[in-house]
Order: sequence, then C-alpha cells, then structure tokens
Amino acid sequence: MPQHGRNRPRRGSAGYWPRKRASRIYPRIKTWPEIEEVKPVAFAGYKVGMTHMFIIDNRRESPTYNEEIFVPVTVIEVPPLRVAGLRLYKLTNNGYKTLTEVWSPNTDTKIKRKIKTFNLNGFEEKLDKIEKELLPETSLIKLIVHTQPWLAGIGKKTPEVFEIPVGGKKIDEMWNYSKGLLGKELRITDVFKEGEQIDVISVTKGKGFEGEVKRFGVKIYPRPHKHDKRARGTQSKGPWGLHRILPTVPMPGQLGFHRRTEYNKLILKISDNPSEINPKSGWPHYGLVNSSWLVLKGSVPGPAKRLVILRKAIRPGSFASTVAPK
Repeated sequence: MPQHGRNRPRRGSAGYWPRKRASRIYPRIKTWPEIEEVKPVAFAGYKVGMTHMFIIDNRRESPTYNEEIFVPVTVIEVPPLRVAGLRLYKLTNNGYKTLTEVWSPNTDTKIKRKIKTFNLNGFEEKLDKIEKELLPETSLIKLIVHTQPWLAGIGKKTPEVFEIPVGGKKIDEMWNYSKGLLGKELRITDVFKEGEQIDVISVTKGKGFEGEVKRFGVKIYPRPHKHDKRARGTQSKGPWGLHRILPTVPMPGQLGFHRRTEYNKLILKISDNPSEINPKSGWPHYGLVNSSWLVLKGSVPGPAKRLVILRKAIRPGSFASTVAPK
C-alpha cells in the first residue's frame, strides 16, 4: 500500500499509449468532419510563435461578457496550398478503397523533392474515364495538396504532401469543384473565416529520453535518507521483478515528439498583410512572416516552424461565439 494516503492505480493515460515518437514530423489525419458545404475541410500552416491580445469578450455566458480581457494567442503563417492532384475513393465493406488518382500537369516542380516519380501522362484521358466510368462508384474525393514553404519565412524548399477531403453531399458537385481546383492555389479564406472554431493537429516538441519525474511527475524523495535506491524515480517496479513490469508503472522513456490534437481553437483574425504582425526584430526562432497569417486563441502543439494541420471542428463547442471578438 502507498503511504501517501492517495489512490494512485496508474501513471499516465492509456489514451496516449504507446508514448513513442511520431512516425513523421507532420501528422496523418484519419478522422474528418462531414460538412454539407462543398469545400475542403482542412488547411495547413507553419507555427510562428505566441504573443497576447486584448479583446472584447463576446461570449454571453461568460462572467466577463462585453469586457476587455487578456488572452494568449498563437500566430500561424498560412501560405497558399497548391492542389497537385485528386484521389477518388469507393466505399466497400472493408472501408474506403482507392479507385484512381489524377495529377495535374501544372504541378510545381519542387514537389519532386518529396515525390520522385508520378505519372503526368494522359491527363485529359483520365478525366474522361473518371466522368464516364468511375464517378458513379465514387463515395469520397480528396485533394492531393502540397505546401509552399518557400513563400513563408522559414527558408525551406521541400514541401509537405497530404490529402484533404472535399465536403458535400452530391458527388457531381464535389467532382466539379475539385476538378476546377486542379493545379491552382487554395487559400486560407477558401476554407476558414474569422470567428470559426477549428481543431489543430501537430507533433509536439521533442525532449528525448527522460526519467519518471519529468515524464510522469513521480515524487522526488528527500536526500540522503528515506530512500534505499534512488531519489528521482520509483523505488519498486512491482512484485515480480524487472522481467514482468505492469504498463501502469511509470518508466523512463521518450518524452515529446508525439502527435497530438487540440480541439475548438477560435480564429481571432485572418490577414494577408504581414506588416501588421511582424515585429521589427522578427519572430524568435522563426524570422519574418511573408504571406497570409492567422491568429488562434490559446496555444498550439509544437515548436516554431513546425507544420500544423488546421481541421474544421469535429465537435464544435456551443459556448463560444460564432463572431470573431473585436
């Protein structure tokens, strides 16, 4: 029995198990919201840093309603995405299966830094085949987009490539919208607006191999007495020895560089004017914002320059207002 008088059956949440490094530096999204409007359901940007703002609280249930409040905010640079291709999916008993994909001949050549080979031949023939044969079977259409980090202030050349589903109920409308975007740029205002709640998905700061105290908050025993083994760690790993340790026991290991999702972040401002947000000395560890940017209320996982996926809120809260505060 523990002697501290509290019931501590486990350390750490099983919802974040296993606590290992993310498979890549920008996240893969498996869950998307279903919307009726024909438009993309996500965007992406690069984290710039944090600052603060004074805003008028417009939440009617808030004790500070109509008062000026101090809020921490995160600035994210959102240069336009380029739609490099489309991918069509068919719904089967085993989930969505890929029917076909088509790449635009107007794709930026810098995408070859990320994807070495892809077929650009027969573009018009593929579009005709999709419209005549494959469209009746299609259940889902996704845009294959790539970022344009060379338009941002981070000095990066290799783009990130990922898929974004197109919302809507009718496949014909979704196809016509997606086909019209092929080879063109997608801007932040085409997806989100001020006052909207969004989910942010990113990979957190990596901290390497850490011990139980920093990883799980284990008590530090007083020195030099009251412990037989070590001060910064658990005294007993369990009744069976090191060959059989329960997963509930705090152990040293990887801390940080985990894929995490934070829900219902409020968009306070979207702008195309970098001079409104750039300090004279530039942003620490980032530089100068060169393209479009937005301000989110609260914090965002990850360090500066890391890619953040911005997704339409999958379960928006009812407490927040739908209008951006002043």
